[in-house]
Amino acid sequence: MSGAPVLKATGLARHYRIGPEVVRALDGVDLVVERGEHLAIIGPSGSGKSTLMNLLGCLDTPTQGELEVNGTPVSRLDDDGLAAIRNREIGFVFQSFNLLPRVDAVENVGLPLLYSRLSAAERRVQAVEALQAVGLGDRLDHLPSQLSGGQRQRVAIARALVNRPSLLLADEPTGALDSKTGEEILGLFDRLVEAGNTLIVVTHEDSVAQRARRVVKILDGKVSEDRLNPR
Repeated sequence: MSGAPVLKATGLARHYRIGPEVVRALDGVDLVVERGEHLAIIGPSGSGKSTLMNLLGCLDTPTQGELEVNGTPVSRLDDDGLAAIRNREIGFVFQSFNLLPRVDAVENVGLPLLYSRLSAAERRVQAVEALQAVGLGDRLDHLPSQLSGGQRQRVAIARALVNRPSLLLADEPTGALDSKTGEEILGLFDRLVEAGNTLIVVTHEDSVAQRARRVVKILDGKVSEDRLNPR
């Protein structure tokens, strides 16, 4: 299993029926993401990149095609099976942070561990380690309202890391941040990849895509470009 790519999509498609019309939001995507890759998915509004993100993140199921996550076929799993894969294999980072406002950083980060067999003490240790990894070891007991936007995004990244997933999937992770703070978050992503994490960033920002080693462009539901950024 360890030799399997983190993600392997074959002929991945998602179609929606609106009245008599079939909308091909994604129309036959082949994609392999190896362990330790830093990949950016780009494309204009309506291109299908968000649909692809939802499929790769096991938030939706394909109409056609196959998807493997860390060697496990997931295309035909039911909702419970998809939820288990998401919790075990994928860490999500969203533009809007999605933190609970009334609990501190440690509790927010530890939320994904509630489904594990760890004790409360073990969950806290793992959450603290994740916060330290993103440079927030001195903000453990702070509420989201007591943190800056960049710090809140770091908490969200720590939460995505706490289960030690196979893949980090970030959706417009700097979209709600000013340019300086966004640059700090991108620098953090660079360090996470250098440490061996696999990262996919879905973005419409060229400056974010340029930080990735590889860029996949989606257009009209298909891969129109798959290239390496120059180093």
